[in-house]
Amino acid sequence: MRAAYYERNGPARDVLRLGEVETPQPARNEVRVRLHTSGVNPSDVKNRAGLTRKIAFARVIPHSDGAGEIESVGDGVPASRVGERVWVWNGQWRRPFGTAAEFIVLPAEHAVPLPANVGMDAGACLGIPAYTAYHAVALAGVKEGSSVLVAGGAGAVGHYAIQFAKKRKATVITTVSSPEKATIARQAGADHVIDYRRESVGARLKAITANRGVAAVIELDLAANAKLLPDVLAPKAVVAIYGSSAPELMIPFQFLLQNSIELRFFIVYELSKDERERATRDITEMLGRGELVHNVAQTFALGDIVAAHEAVESGKAMGNIVVRVTQPA
Repeated sequence: MRAAYYERNGPARDVLRLGEVETPQPARNEVRVRLHTSGVNPSDVKNRAGLTRKIAFARVIPHSDGAGEIESVGDGVPASRVGERVWVWNGQWRRPFGTAAEFIVLPAEHAVPLPANVGMDAGACLGIPAYTAYHAVALAGVKEGSSVLVAGGAGAVGHYAIQFAKKRKATVITTVSSPEKATIARQAGADHVIDYRRESVGARLKAITANRGVAAVIELDLAANAKLLPDVLAPKAVVAIYGSSAPELMIPFQFLLQNSIELRFFIVYELSKDERERATRDITEMLGRGELVHNVAQTFALGDIVAAHEAVESGKAMGNIVVRVTQPA
């Protein structure tokens, strides 16, 4: 099969290769998916660069997200699943071979039925961005009548988080860095959009909430935004944190302590079985009803995987980056 891979950490242009590798065979309780699309997430490019962890296998086919059709099944998996349109999750988590290839073999439960009304490009955006957004909103306790600040509302995760928070009938405030990103966030359903490069986040949020602050924050970069917490949080608020641009950081301890603020960290790859099943059920139902808006910023061919990685690393993409591996029949 044709695949993109790397055998050492380093810059995309130096280490990513495209070539023929052995096509995997499904073992018991596994499926083989013929991939049409592969999602490129920040964690994928950080892993390839060696920023978060060093390469653990002789060869790595990157990317955890993707979408395609089940092409064959192993023992223990119903033959009726062959031909099923699916999206996949944790493709390359603790495993060497991910979705930047024509085929992937993985446990059957990692291949989730993709409703007929959802395209393969969108299917490649669900494993990390949508799951992260869903769990962050749930972890933050967002509910009807509550207020939530979503950091980076035009980003891959933030765009979905706005939608999941609105599904819970919350008031959603989000931050962006440009008028173009503000438009994207409003299209997702944000009630209020703050351009942090042109206005004070704290002052604007206090005006929106009548100085109360928000009950929850969905945070993509705690290192960058921790200093803002005293200006945006109501007492006993919850901050759901899924990322940081620095491995160590300073937090406003006295404010957090005196206001009983709860910081809740999580990593999407390690959701519990119950958490994963709940998210999968609700996301699938919303997909089937056409309730989720997807934000694919750019698509690349598999042969242009270097450019795809560099697009993610640039930080300029307004949404998800998707690699098209093969075309549906």
